[in-house]
Amino acid sequence: MTTNITITMGDTTVRGTLDANAATADLIAQLPLELAFEDFGGQEKIATLPTALSLDGLPSGSDAPVGTLGYYAPDQGLVLYYESVGYYPGIIPLGTFEGVEAVRDAQPSTGTVSAE
Repeated sequence: MTTNITITMGDTTVRGTLDANAATADLIAQLPLELAFEDFGGQEKIATLPTALSLDGLPSGSDAPVGTLGYYAPDQGLVLYYESVGYYPGIIPLGTFEGVEAVRDAQPSTGTVSAE
């Protein structure tokens, strides 16, 4: 089972899908959220979540192909990867998002994450 979400960053709105796992259940329980998104490394937009997500049953790391909606556990970050990132400890895939170019071009800003 998946959950559809909407993410806004300033004037940019994208939709995503969360897979069913312990981390996404914790994220869904926190929604809706207002978060401050920043660009990081020319490869992703990241925002710090107010509460850490459960990692029960999840791998300790992963890669993140373009369009991955992920969680970076060491920084408690919700991440939208608009460039491919190879395997890295702490990357936990949560699902996917549409609108890769829109996310790449979005200016750092406060936005919202909500379930549909």
